[in-house]
Amino acid sequence: MSDIEKVVLHTRRLERLLREQYHAKGQGLLELTESCSSRLPHDVMKKIHLIAEIRQQILDEDETNIESTTAFVQACIECEKELTPRSGRFIWGVAILLMIAMTLGALLFYSIHWDVVAQHLKL
Repeated sequence: MSDIEKVVLHTRRLERLLREQYHAKGQGLLELTESCSSRLPHDVMKKIHLIAEIRQQILDEDETNIESTTAFVQACIECEKELTPRSGRFIWGVAILLMIAMTLGALLFYSIHWDVVAQHLKL
């Protein structure tokens, strides 16, 4: 994958995250971040401005610098992690415990009332 393909792929992911998760409006990274700047953490905004600056350098120059490309990709990955919504461990823990409790309750019910259930199933 060429450097330009990496740049386009990563910036589109960031733009999609900003539009979907933060309801940003506009064209390009800078307009999107400005439209939802009150909802974004300040360190993410700084990284996005850095990403936009490096993107312009990579797209404008004929010869790309490998260091700028790796810095760009690293900054994009960090921003994607911070912009992606995460479910809390508490929510997942409650959901798993609820499923286990319901399964154990069903097993207990059927083990106690199996003779009645078996008559209706004609086993």
